[in-house]
Amino acid sequence: MEKALFDQRYSTYRQAVESYLAGLFSEKPHWADLYESMRYSLLAGGKRIRPVLTLEFARLAGLENWQTALPVGCALELVHTYSLIHDDLPCMDDDDLRRGKPTNHKVYGETLAVLAGDALQPEAFRLILTAPELDDSRRAACALELARAAGADGMVAGQVLDTLHAPKTEEALGEVHRLKTGAMIAGACRMGVQAAGGSDAMLRAATEYAYQLGMAFQIRDDLLDVIGDAAVFGKPIGSDQEEGKVTFVDLLGVEGCEKAVERCTQAAKDAVAGMDAEGFLAALADSLAVRDR
Repeated sequence: MEKALFDQRYSTYRQAVESYLAGLFSEKPHWADLYESMRYSLLAGGKRIRPVLTLEFARLAGLENWQTALPVGCALELVHTYSLIHDDLPCMDDDDLRRGKPTNHKVYGETLAVLAGDALQPEAFRLILTAPELDDSRRAACALELARAAGADGMVAGQVLDTLHAPKTEEALGEVHRLKTGAMIAGACRMGVQAAGGSDAMLRAATEYAYQLGMAFQIRDDLLDVIGDAAVFGKPIGSDQEEGKVTFVDLLGVEGCEKAVERCTQAAKDAVAGMDAEGFLAALADSLAVRDR
């Protein structure tokens, strides 16, 4: 896909996501401080990769109007945002910056940050289960995908292994990132297929694409923590090393990480070659493999 066409479609998806998210939690009840904290992190920007993937997989799986899947894609973004709020807390990674801005607990305090994350989780399922243009079976399928991706055998398991089990081998680190990062990306892709009522073959392709993309994304993230630009990265460089974490850079070296990103990116593209006729998913995978410094 030509870069201009890729950029145009990505921008269309992203603007639709931003518009949808901006309409959430905008009321002013007397607990509006909760809404403010939720919106602070939810609307803090980012590439919106996960909802974009949901929308594209829904389109490829035959959903006549991809905008029908907006509640589904944005629901996963709510869960992703909760995970970032909690990940930044002093009891977890204790980060001061997220996407170049003070983290939620630095602005609103730890109590409200925890509660904002807590609120974003059930609200995500409310979005799916009240999606106006999806029938009950597709809503249920999407909700189940999100529960699996974010739950005790998905993202949270990855967080436990990462924070409490100190992975030190390539195999252990790969498992962490398959659960912590890959499961949510897989959830995004599979929810798109489920919203469209797509086939089992499409679900398998979406899953393989997602896990390969997630691994490439995480290895690149480890690289950026060593060689990146803090202004681009949105948080301090070298934080993993300061915390004593073992990363793929420690295990594979910079050159080895670059080769691993290339391998995973190609595997992701191969997984969806049969359904990605226009090449949007391939172009997205390539764009994430680019190393920003």
